[in-house]
Amino acid sequence: MLADDDRELMRAVSEYLRHVNEVSSREALSVRTPLGDVVSEHLGVDASQVSVLVERIADHRMVDADLALNAMGAAGGRLIGVTGADQRHHQGLAEWVTNPHARYAPGPVDYIERATGPDTSTRVVSLGVRLLTFEGTPIVVAQRAAAPEFGRQTGQLEVLCADESVVPSFFDALRRLMVEHSVLRGQVLSFQPTEFGRDAGATFVARPTVAADEVVLAEGVLDEIAQHVIGIGRSSTALRDAGQHLKRGVLLYGPPGTGKTLTVRHLLTATPDVTAVVLTGSSIQFVTAAAEIARTFQPAIVVLEDIDLVAMQRHGSPQPLLFEVLDALDGLGGDADVAFVMTTNRVDVLERALAERPGRVDLAVEIPLPAAQERGSLFRRYARDLSFSDETLTAAADRAEGTTGSFAKELMRRTVLRAIGEGREPGDADLVAELERLLGSRQKLTRAMLGSGDGDLADQPPHEDQSASFGWFSS
Repeated sequence: MLADDDRELMRAVSEYLRHVNEVSSREALSVRTPLGDVVSEHLGVDASQVSVLVERIADHRMVDADLALNAMGAAGGRLIGVTGADQRHHQGLAEWVTNPHARYAPGPVDYIERATGPDTSTRVVSLGVRLLTFEGTPIVVAQRAAAPEFGRQTGQLEVLCADESVVPSFFDALRRLMVEHSVLRGQVLSFQPTEFGRDAGATFVARPTVAADEVVLAEGVLDEIAQHVIGIGRSSTALRDAGQHLKRGVLLYGPPGTGKTLTVRHLLTATPDVTAVVLTGSSIQFVTAAAEIARTFQPAIVVLEDIDLVAMQRHGSPQPLLFEVLDALDGLGGDADVAFVMTTNRVDVLERALAERPGRVDLAVEIPLPAAQERGSLFRRYARDLSFSDETLTAAADRAEGTTGSFAKELMRRTVLRAIGEGREPGDADLVAELERLLGSRQKLTRAMLGSGDGDLADQPPHEDQSASFGWFSS
């Protein structure tokens, strides 16, 4: 058995060893890395004793952030990379500065290519450290792009500054410069879910080129829509001075294929310097992000195509997605020069929701099936390079009552193919023959695919009322 003195000695040794381990652990945890030494020298204080402040940035704004940070560092900033293999992606600036296990050191900067337009791109920092001076105060910014493969869904800036009271002013200045230098302003954008989940990034879309004479609607309809969407924006200063609101909501409704989407494309063509966000189908879930872009980069247009398809969907809450859309409209101030343009094939699905939220839509325009005059214009438009007689085109348009542009377009193609098969130029007889074939009973499903809702045109005698619904340009 151990004597009392021996037990006391063992307790003392054990306590001493525990104390040594604690001290060693504390000292190990405070070991600065080579990168930490560089950062500390820039800050003029021990960087391991400075708190890290974080700002998350949507990945589609990282080009803007990169440009803004470049502008801030133009007067003498320094950009360095970080060594440390993949581990550096899983740890933050605090661990880069102080780490007993990974000796992070200055190294090459990581870059990634990011779009700046539909056909242009630029190189931005995806992982690097900027040593800057802001308003006379040294500041350190770790810049990271989104990396879903490493669990990072957004871009991120981590900031070290010995005087933390400077950081809010730094972020304010950064945000102003991001707007000033933004590559998003005046672009057409869309949102799509990423392969890693529901998070989305804005993508650039080529601005359409649709002239007014390509949009075949009843007289005065296009002018009414353009005046509300475009005219209000052009008179924004006078309207604000008169105390009038600029935010507006426009609903285009009617059967499929009547020209709603083509009308929207013309509006985007006629506003070349206006920022636009186009959402359709499942991407409408990103309406809040779209509204934020519109608010930031006014004047702006937000397009929500086929809004009826989401009117009854649910998205992460007991509220229908449609109400999220209406909330996005509410979130904009009345003086925001933003137009929401919505299209629907089924206005009945929306009427109750819109009635419960009055004032969100201040112009609703019906885009009906084309009447005789518009149908004639559509037939002539698609036959403009073909040598049909005016009388035959008029008769064909009358015979195809209830159809839209997609029917006329397919009819002309079939007519040309018929003549090519016989080695000659198409003529009136070819047009008449192909029209009768398209209206025949065997083509009922084809007519439905081109826009006929019931395919009953073939059962009607020529020149009688044959109302149906035909698709055109994915409206």
